[in-house]
Amino acid sequence: MVRKKPELLAPVGNVESFHAALNAGADAVFMGLPEFNARGRASNFTRPMLQLAVQRAKEKNVKVYITLNILIKNKEIDQLIDVLSFLQALKINGVIIQDWGVYYIARKYFPSLVLHASTQMGNHNSVGVNFGASKGIVRTVLARELTMPELEKIAGQSKAELELFVHGALCYSFSGMCLFSSYAGGQGANRGICKQSCRRIYQDGGEQLPIFSLKDNQQIQNLQKLMELGIDSLKIEGRMKSADYVFQVCKAYRMALDEPKNMDVAARMLEMDMGREKTAYFLGGKVSDGITHDPATGILIGQIAEVNRKSISFQSTVKLEEGFRIRIRKGNDDQQLYVRIENFSTTGNTYQVPAELYGKVAKGDDVLLVRVKTQGFPSRLGNVNSLQAIKIQPVKKQEIRKALQVSGGQSQKTKLLVRIGSPEWLPKLRFDDYEAVILSYKRSDWEKFDVHALAVQQNRTKIRIEFPKFISENHLDFYRDLASRLFASGFNHFFISHLSQKMLLPLGATVSCNENVYVLNDASARWLHEEKIAEFSYPLENDMENLLSMTNKQGIVPLYFYPELFYSRMPVKVGSESNLFADENNKKFRIAVKDGITIVYPTIPVALFHYRTQLEKNGFSRFLIDYSGESINSNVVKRILKKYLNGEAIQPSSNFNFKLGLK
Repeated sequence: MVRKKPELLAPVGNVESFHAALNAGADAVFMGLPEFNARGRASNFTRPMLQLAVQRAKEKNVKVYITLNILIKNKEIDQLIDVLSFLQALKINGVIIQDWGVYYIARKYFPSLVLHASTQMGNHNSVGVNFGASKGIVRTVLARELTMPELEKIAGQSKAELELFVHGALCYSFSGMCLFSSYAGGQGANRGICKQSCRRIYQDGGEQLPIFSLKDNQQIQNLQKLMELGIDSLKIEGRMKSADYVFQVCKAYRMALDEPKNMDVAARMLEMDMGREKTAYFLGGKVSDGITHDPATGILIGQIAEVNRKSISFQSTVKLEEGFRIRIRKGNDDQQLYVRIENFSTTGNTYQVPAELYGKVAKGDDVLLVRVKTQGFPSRLGNVNSLQAIKIQPVKKQEIRKALQVSGGQSQKTKLLVRIGSPEWLPKLRFDDYEAVILSYKRSDWEKFDVHALAVQQNRTKIRIEFPKFISENHLDFYRDLASRLFASGFNHFFISHLSQKMLLPLGATVSCNENVYVLNDASARWLHEEKIAEFSYPLENDMENLLSMTNKQGIVPLYFYPELFYSRMPVKVGSESNLFADENNKKFRIAVKDGITIVYPTIPVALFHYRTQLEKNGFSRFLIDYSGESINSNVVKRILKKYLNGEAIQPSSNFNFKLGLK
């Protein structure tokens, strides 16, 4: 039985798509300002434009949500305060956030703002949803990787509104957990400027393949079930897409929601969304065919029949019109060739289109339709000079920044922690060399973990138990019971990968956060302090400038690690037995699987030992060596420890973003 009709939430990247969303029947839209949103390349909205859009939306009884869903660098806190002040004065319907630092400042200093947890926050179970609800987060945008049984359990236990993506592009990695773009050149996905590494062509055993490029998400066939579960908001992805896309997709879902008998008609409309092939992904219960052979968008409509100096010709059963746009696909070539349909001629189903592509395309190359022109949408919202000034309460930024400082916590003595990913590392370590040893084991290792083993018992005060980034709804009890069992055996210090995981721990446990709970600014460090977090780690993709700018220097700085570039629930296969592949620059990467999660690592480590002295001089005293992504080697521990102690660089290795910067 359907509880209620969910909200239909449409993407808005520019003024035309705003009008398209309203005309197509959206109940709400989400859009970004030029600052702090995960679609930095979209046109986005200036403040006067946003004010006009909010006015127009209110006239149509449409809600407006603003995306502040990226991580904030420390130097951006003043700018963030200005944005939050403006949004509170504008009385926006909701603000979508990723960063716990943004949460802290918004909740403490701008309490009337309604906060939504972005999918970038990595909420994939009921504990995550309900922890956010306990902190005043009104709505959670769930991870895209949920199965239907998992979603049912979460919906049945949720204390917050739930939002779910039902259509559009899919990231290969869990949102908020992708470092590939950042590693490839500092353009962080968590900073809104993703290079779409999962859409690129890679070298796999001599072939050029889009190993990680997923088909597009489409949940029209599961719509009735989602309505029965009481999902509050159904979200369409696509702030970088055209107004035609927004109109077509939004109208199709509007039709299906209002009149379920029109489901088939709606599904046919979605065939013309100009996207990739479609998958129902994990909600559909089948992911084996989730990878697409063509990472670009478009609908195949024919093949090139003839190429002349000034034109191309092809047959198509789809009726083309002036202003449509096509793409020519050349086998596995990554090059994209686009042609606007203008001044063309037809003979039956054969189209002759002016285009100077002689020598660039060949007979038999695929022709894909990538853009139609359904109708025109206005490019203006109104006259900004007619706007009434909104009253923004003055805010004392200096006082806020000062209040973010955490007193104490810094140690004069340098402390070194180590992380291992397998019990096989334990005999290779000397516990006396480390302040703490973090055990980041898979479930089968925890099942066999002997709490009474002599080495374990002798060093239990130094042992830290680490939880993974993804804990499915079905494994919550496993980790809850594990924590209880280990705590009873004297292991009372846990490292968590998601702030909500503290809810799985026994009362009295000591809780620290690893680098996956992002602390990129003083506000997030302050929030973790107020949450009684004993220790935290700075992010792997951090840069030196940002790190040195922080007043809260008590965190752990990772100095040696193999970053998890992709962290995905989606399995992939490569031809190489060693699970190696390479990018266009012949940089090599490897694939590993842990507890059903596919992880992509670089083949060389990130090593920052040569910065240790400088970091110590600037007040940092806690450091981490992470072997969890390292192949087990009897010589590596002594060699790496010696390099750390001597502050020496390691070759070959990478600095990641540390020197060049995180954009």
